[in-house]
Amino acid sequence: MVAEDLDQVIAIEFAVYPHPWSRGNFADSLKADYDSSVCLSGDRILAYWLLMHAPDASHLLNFSVEPTHQRRGLGSRLLNRLLGVLRGRSVDAVVLEVRPTNFGALTLYERAGFERIGVRRGYYPAADRQREDAIVMRRDLSDVEAWGEERDVG
Repeated sequence: MVAEDLDQVIAIEFAVYPHPWSRGNFADSLKADYDSSVCLSGDRILAYWLLMHAPDASHLLNFSVEPTHQRRGLGSRLLNRLLGVLRGRSVDAVVLEVRPTNFGALTLYERAGFERIGVRRGYYPAADRQREDAIVMRRDLSDVEAWGEERDVG
């Protein structure tokens, strides 16, 4: 992901989330040199992710698929590829937060082997100035086959 991708990324972000990241959140992540990628079909971005690396585990900050391409297997293929690339880089585990009401994402992550390890109370903004908890999930990568960076998602 590069700065020139942000118009398309923001369009997907606003279509997918009730409380989306701002352009500034993405720009700051790119400036901080977080690991990121987009999935393209021609010049069109279909999905993206942002990842922050820490000594004990990498943290998947944002993983999104354009709404018309959801529930077609793209998210699963992209997530499995990401896990394989991380394993190839000797990353031991990945953690993430997900809304308990985001049933599609919960299913995706659980099918990919993520386990629920905790709850962050009031983590996400919600409607009417309320807050929503986050389910914290972790995926150990010891059983993941390492993939090379050049391997195709499809």
